[in-house]
Amino acid sequence: MRIKPEQLAAHLAKELRPLYCIYGDEPLLILEAADQIRHAARQQGYSERETHQVEGRYNWQNLLSSGENLSLFGDRRFIDIRIPSGKPGVEGSKALISYSDALPNDSVSLITLPKLDRQTTNSKWFNALDQAGVVITVYPITLDQLPRWIGERLARQQQQADHDTLQFLTQKVEGNLLAAQQEINKLGLLFPPGRLDFASVRDAVLDVARYDVFKLADAMLNRDVARIIRMLEGLQQEGEAPTLILWTITRELRILTRLKQAQENGIQPARIMREVGVWESRQGLVERALSNVKSDTLTRAMHQAASIDRMIKGWEQGDPWAALRQLALTVAMPKTEMLS
Repeated sequence: MRIKPEQLAAHLAKELRPLYCIYGDEPLLILEAADQIRHAARQQGYSERETHQVEGRYNWQNLLSSGENLSLFGDRRFIDIRIPSGKPGVEGSKALISYSDALPNDSVSLITLPKLDRQTTNSKWFNALDQAGVVITVYPITLDQLPRWIGERLARQQQQADHDTLQFLTQKVEGNLLAAQQEINKLGLLFPPGRLDFASVRDAVLDVARYDVFKLADAMLNRDVARIIRMLEGLQQEGEAPTLILWTITRELRILTRLKQAQENGIQPARIMREVGVWESRQGLVERALSNVKSDTLTRAMHQAASIDRMIKGWEQGDPWAALRQLALTVAMPKTEMLS
């Protein structure tokens, strides 16, 4: 059984199943969903807590033995199983299948996992979890969805904000949901219910933006010039190494070059996306970027990347940060736009 995170509260109000599995790459949303399940379990008398942290040389027999054993004090148990790697291995896969086939009595089990690829979600062990319990997939909140998400969170504490204020908050947290929630909570403490004034919010909110090098690549492919400049400035101020930024951009350039070459040879780029290392969730973004960039632009960009590498190593004169900005803009903006 599969449900969305926003359906979880209504589901728990009706029933509590013996097994839940949450996976995704938004720590805040995973934590909130897990907390809802833990709270519902406590409300229904599952008072004993047991945690299994699957790391290193974890002994899967501990989990299987736990399922076979009764609670020490006869209480209902909440069994918290955390698999940070998302890869249980051969022994773990067998153990999870066995565990799912014979869930412990008088217990609620919660399994939390990171983002999983399609191969993993098609595996036997994951399908066993899916068939035995409730699976909740947590998808990331995209930048264009974030203003609405912030608005909904403000509404929970009976506060409202106009479009400009929501956009301001979005820019300040730069996709970091944990930081966004902290700022929302702070606004709830500082101001009474009702409409928030932009000037007051601006003065109250700290610049908590945590710029993600890998999101810079998305901004480049999205042709979001303002965000590219803002992120590069933020990364420079935070002391990020230009080497990592160059590596990230160059990787995208190599992917686009291979796809463009395939396209020119009559091969549909969609057929080789996974082969060149493009996640399914990013394929639409890469396809759009591919339609906006020409082969000679990619060739020029690769020459720029090589020059920046020499700057970073001290073999060539120049400002690597200014050159990185020019490199990202070469891909994001057609030459005619850059000259206008």
